[in-house]
Amino acid sequence: MRTRYFALIVGIVYLLVGVLGFIPALLAPPAGPPLAVEAGYGRLFGLFPVNLVHNLVHIAAGIWGIAAWRTFTNARAFSRGFAVIFLVLGVFGFIPGFATLFGLTPLYGHDVWLHLISGAVAAYFGWASVPATARVGADHRTER
Repeated sequence: MRTRYFALIVGIVYLLVGVLGFIPALLAPPAGPPLAVEAGYGRLFGLFPVNLVHNLVHIAAGIWGIAAWRTFTNARAFSRGFAVIFLVLGVFGFIPGFATLFGLTPLYGHDVWLHLISGAVAAYFGWASVPATARVGADHRTER
């Protein structure tokens, strides 16, 4: 059950953050390299670099998480996929050239640790969780 709620909560948060990235009043001027996609380029809440592509990826991840919430199997698959994608994006933030994904979207600054933490937590729910039916005789308080 915890894996399903993880997918739902992450889905809602990433969908909300993706939508908030389109509100100009919440964006500070960008403080990074120029991008090929300048639309919506700025720092959300003055901290997280975003642009149109970045916001659309967050919205897509959010919708995916909300849709995956319906079953444990889908939520676990979401968590695994999310973990791989966001851990890779976090690592890209450390590599010059990849930190802007070839000029398409910013992956540097506070986005690095946010993506790495999100990916690590998703990895836990994707690989360490088991369905409630698989734990015969397990303590009912440990349901995931």
